[in-house]
Amino acid sequence: QVQLVESGGGLVQAGGSLRLSCAVSGRTSGTGAMGWFRQAPGKAREFVAAINWLGASTKYADGVKGRFTISRDNTKNTLYLEMNSLKPEDTAVYYCAARRSDIIFTNVEGYNYWGQGTQVTVSS
Repeated sequence: QVQLVESGGGLVQAGGSLRLSCAVSGRTSGTGAMGWFRQAPGKAREFVAAINWLGASTKYADGVKGRFTISRDNTKNTLYLEMNSLKPEDTAVYYCAARRSDIIFTNVEGYNYWGQGTQVTVSS
């Protein structure tokens, strides 16, 4: 089994920055591509960013391109999401997810493991 634990969420003013982390434990050899998703109240969970195991390939949702950066440190079994120029519409619970496959995937259904989420609130 694989366990994912997010941290780094909080309250920030619009225009500010936050860095989310996702610690991976358990059978880490069974994970390939990883991603970040978010879910705002009353809305479906949506794709934010994804990265393959080597970090050579990344993909972003249109609404976060140029503001968010996904990265990973496999020596520390940790996934990151650097979020800059935050907007009130970025407010959501952010989830870390991992796939057994190393192919980047943008749909919720493509991920095998999920964290519990961390709240990000951006005030205007």
